[in-house]
Amino acid sequence: MSAPKGWPTVRSVKLTVKSDYATRAVLELARSYESGQARRVEDLAKAAGVSANYLVQILIELKSRGIVRSMRGKEGGYLLDRAPAEISLGDVLRCIHGVVFDAPALGNENCPVELRRAWGRLQQAATKAADECDFQKLVEESADKEEMYYI
Repeated sequence: MSAPKGWPTVRSVKLTVKSDYATRAVLELARSYESGQARRVEDLAKAAGVSANYLVQILIELKSRGIVRSMRGKEGGYLLDRAPAEISLGDVLRCIHGVVFDAPALGNENCPVELRRAWGRLQQAATKAADECDFQKLVEESADKEEMYYI
């Protein structure tokens, strides 16, 4: 579907690579949560398909918000600080960006009030959807996918 004549074409709302990497890392940690084993940054980065150097910075942010914790020593690495069911996609996005969805128009007095309300509804819907998506559900989805077999 294209935009009405004379309107700019909006390709998509994009999140950053940082939020993508953060969610991948948390999903990998959620997959190994039951084992209680800490994951080394290098192993976590490889499994998530991300740069280890960049991942360290992201893990530090996630740690500061109580999403992950670190362990020192030979068996050290990172673990989730809470159960996967207690961590939502919204939690991770807020950790990385401060909000799930931001629209500059929400704070702009020159934006027509009806548009600000529309942006507010979109922000609320995105936040609600992200908060309802916890990492336990994502782990279960991947387990369901692995159990499927094809003829």
